[in-house]
Amino acid sequence: MNIRRALESDIPGVNRLLFQVNQVHHQGRPDLFKSGGRKYTDSQLVEIFSDDSRPVFVAENENGQVLGYAFCMFQQHIDDNILTDVKTLYIDDICVDEECRGQHIGRRLYDYVIDFARAAGCYNVTLNVWSCNPTAQEFYEKCGMKPQKTGMEQIL
Repeated sequence: MNIRRALESDIPGVNRLLFQVNQVHHQGRPDLFKSGGRKYTDSQLVEIFSDDSRPVFVAENENGQVLGYAFCMFQQHIDDNILTDVKTLYIDDICVDEECRGQHIGRRLYDYVIDFARAAGCYNVTLNVWSCNPTAQEFYEKCGMKPQKTGMEQIL
């Protein structure tokens, strides 16, 4: 398995996984997530893949098939009134093909992102996980992540 920056030629494989992620979210929160959608259009993916402030990594097998991805973005609050200037790599999304889960692809992607963030001079790596996805939360905790804050809601 190889992990590298995403290329335009990876769009079909990434789209397949974007549908899978959306379905997990739709099953957990159908009041918020539509069924059968994906987060980005192909033109948005082309733009994101070429943006160094929003690196996307793919895990591929020996045949070049995309098995997983990690969408990331750098965040920094320079000269903010209350926040320090630390540089953060935010993981917007990690997905491993449901057919390949249990093969440690997610862990290898996560470790790759951590190494990338260290090399980029980041202070930390953050992400959000939906409470309707306890499997993902358990995975991130096994990787060493700890809760930073809690989002709350009251449905009206």
